[in-house]
Amino acid sequence: MMPRVKSSRARSYRPSLRLACLHLAWMVLASQALAQYSTETVRHHKVAEQDPVAADLFHAENAIEKKDYVTAEPLLQKVVSAAPDNYAAWFDLGFVYHAQGKDDDAIAAYRKSVAAKPDVFESNLNLGLMLAQSHQPDAAQFLRAATTLKPTANVDEGQSRAWLSLAHVLESSNPHEALEAYHRAAALQPADPEPSLSAARLLEKSGDYAGAAKECEQAVKRDGSSQEGLTCAAEMQLKSGNYSAAEQTLQKLADAHPSDLTPRVQLARLYLGQGQNADALIVLNEVLKLDPANQAAQTDLALVYFKLGKFSQAEPIYRTLVGKNPNDADLHARLGQTLLKQLKYADAEHEFMTAVKLRPTFGEAYGDLATAADENKDYELAIRAVNARDQLLPPLPVGYFMRASAFDHLRDYRQATENYHRFLALANGKYPDQEWQARHRLIAIEPKK
Repeated sequence: MMPRVKSSRARSYRPSLRLACLHLAWMVLASQALAQYSTETVRHHKVAEQDPVAADLFHAENAIEKKDYVTAEPLLQKVVSAAPDNYAAWFDLGFVYHAQGKDDDAIAAYRKSVAAKPDVFESNLNLGLMLAQSHQPDAAQFLRAATTLKPTANVDEGQSRAWLSLAHVLESSNPHEALEAYHRAAALQPADPEPSLSAARLLEKSGDYAGAAKECEQAVKRDGSSQEGLTCAAEMQLKSGNYSAAEQTLQKLADAHPSDLTPRVQLARLYLGQGQNADALIVLNEVLKLDPANQAAQTDLALVYFKLGKFSQAEPIYRTLVGKNPNDADLHARLGQTLLKQLKYADAEHEFMTAVKLRPTFGEAYGDLATAADENKDYELAIRAVNARDQLLPPLPVGYFMRASAFDHLRDYRQATENYHRFLALANGKYPDQEWQARHRLIAIEPKK
């Protein structure tokens, strides 16, 4: 009987890419093998009488077809004991071990099968897949061998899966060869988007986003209905800076999958990134009509209102989001910025304080806290906040001015003078109002020589 492949374990190796060992092909093979025996019943009775090894193999394979692995295992062990070079029996035994979760025994049996007959596609493929699953270094050896052999059925599909499996194994050790293997797999299965998608992810890892985008676009050409292909294409187009193509792809996704609101949210973010706030507002309102509780859309809508200067409209959205996500430092900071723009300094200070408590390394929030505290005339807090900010981020000229002004209000003229001078040394005419104020305060507070 011809060897069979169990596809479920292969899928468990890389389920997202369907690295199955020709499940359909082996269903055909199994049915052909059974037919071969069942059409000459008398002959096989004679064989059983004359050749006990063949009879045991026949009965074992019948048991395998019924998934009666407990019965098949001792029969196959008897066969390989009597006929150590019976590659089919070793393969069947590997299959039975594998089905029972005895992977080490399965690998050993598949090795025996390949050693007995090295030119069988299916045994090389199965052994390679199991070795890859076990992270053993010689997996590529057998998968590469499978690419040079002819499957018993569904030739193009089988060879494509061999190349695809080899490519996955080679990704970390030889990315260039892995990419070539993906291309070989793609050439054999023109309607299958998987090889192109896998190639895209490989190129993405190397930072070649433009190349990855082309692979994703190939996947879409292979299967225009592939949501994964369109999503991949949009993602890589965005990363490569091809915003026009990304916009078209996201629109296709939104049209093809109206129940999936993610492409619409991504489209709105694309518009936001390009400063097309009005377009982003339209898309986000569409999303929220369909899903009023969509937090991603709510967050982006609040940001759109903030960018449009509609702070009073952004505030209630941020308050709702903060209520649902009280430990999100970014949301507290964004609410604080919205309050700051409305001159609600006390509320803003509270939000920034919450943000830095949640994330002590949040440099930007410390800077905003310093501003709010200064407006609240809490000069000591303003100094502490700007000091904390400057420990986390490169100091800014305006930070020295804020620190100087706070010391000035606290009548610590020595430190105020020192910080005014540092500010003026860095300002270079970029802050004319503050520079004028600093010079005049220095006249007033700096000790006369």
